[in-house]
Amino acid sequence: MQRRDALKLTAGLPFVAASPSIASVKAEKFTAAFAPHHNMFKHHAGDDILDQIRWSADMGFTAWEDNGMPNRDVDVQKKIGELLAKRDMRMGVFVANKINWTQPTLTLGAGEHRDAFLQSIRESVEVAKRCHATWMTVVPGFVNMRLEMGYQTANVVETLKQGAAILEPHGLVMVLEPLNYRDHPGLFLTKAAQAYEICKAVDSPACKILFDIYHQQIQEGNLIPNIDLAWDEIAYYQIGDNPGRKEPTTGEINYGNVLQHIHDKGFRGILGMEHGNSEGGKSGEMKVIEAYRMVDVQ
Repeated sequence: MQRRDALKLTAGLPFVAASPSIASVKAEKFTAAFAPHHNMFKHHAGDDILDQIRWSADMGFTAWEDNGMPNRDVDVQKKIGELLAKRDMRMGVFVANKINWTQPTLTLGAGEHRDAFLQSIRESVEVAKRCHATWMTVVPGFVNMRLEMGYQTANVVETLKQGAAILEPHGLVMVLEPLNYRDHPGLFLTKAAQAYEICKAVDSPACKILFDIYHQQIQEGNLIPNIDLAWDEIAYYQIGDNPGRKEPTTGEINYGNVLQHIHDKGFRGILGMEHGNSEGGKSGEMKVIEAYRMVDVQ
């Protein structure tokens, strides 16, 4: 099927209330493992997260992402994992640690913040088992204005080494996410090169990079060269166009070229759709799907 034909399967379909069999027509699966998130398609699928996963699968998505998974009831986590397995979908990231957006934590080194982080990693192992996840997002938190960056980096590296030792026996991976200065001023981790340096220092298969294309476009641009330079430490990507942090084709990023480049280099992992919809309602949800059909890889 050609991409233009696949678009016809999604544009303007008369989907109504959610049910165990939501769609009467199922769309062709995307080539890339794009991962929608909770409430991205609620106008078509309803409020129940399980129905939203079913509807996403019917629309051709083969992955799912849920930052707030650790906050869900244990029973819901298990049901999500079971449904994803049934629908042949992979689980993407959830956020492993509580992020402090204004005060230093992991940059401080040993103490209560390191202890709390390591406890969150232990708890995340159980969450991952329930929902069949492999990756979990880690953000090291706020910069320490009273300590040289080299010491802060050493403190973060040591904390992550201890976290990696917890994850390695389970085959799980924490992915470090650099965030941009505009949306999140004052955070410690901002650039791909910085994340690369830290991952090399931790030296563990359980500590890799989450390359959020939206954040990195704002922070430093030069997307494809930076992806190439950090390639062997990147385990996960997230998507959002700039400006606006909406679906691809709504901003300045040439997602068709960027995603094809990643695919051509051999990446077959998950690409999280961490953005809002540019338009509301059912028509806005279909616009998101159409955008992903346009930038899907060949």
